[in-house]
Amino acid sequence: MAKTRNVLLTGFKVSKAISEKGFIVKTRRGKTFLTKYPDMSNVVPSASQLKEKSKFAAAVAYAREIVNDPVRKATYKARPGSTVYHSAIKDYLERRS
Repeated sequence: MAKTRNVLLTGFKVSKAISEKGFIVKTRRGKTFLTKYPDMSNVVPSASQLKEKSKFAAAVAYAREIVNDPVRKATYKARPGSTVYHSAIKDYLERRS
């Protein structure tokens, strides 16, 4: 991991978007680092990881349904300090667990 002081990369807001998969800009404890893009091609998820991943995908689909329907979005009670989208995901996961 390379530490950088480049003004373009260490500004107040560092973009987390990945334009190319060459490197990633990370900020840890106020310091900015350049790291190689992780190679996850050889990682094989376990059965429980796949189960949780599908549960989360269902929660995201549920939250998108609510957000895309203006009537349901207006009537959905969001948690304090949270958006309707994140509240819907949390509610779905709590009900299904």
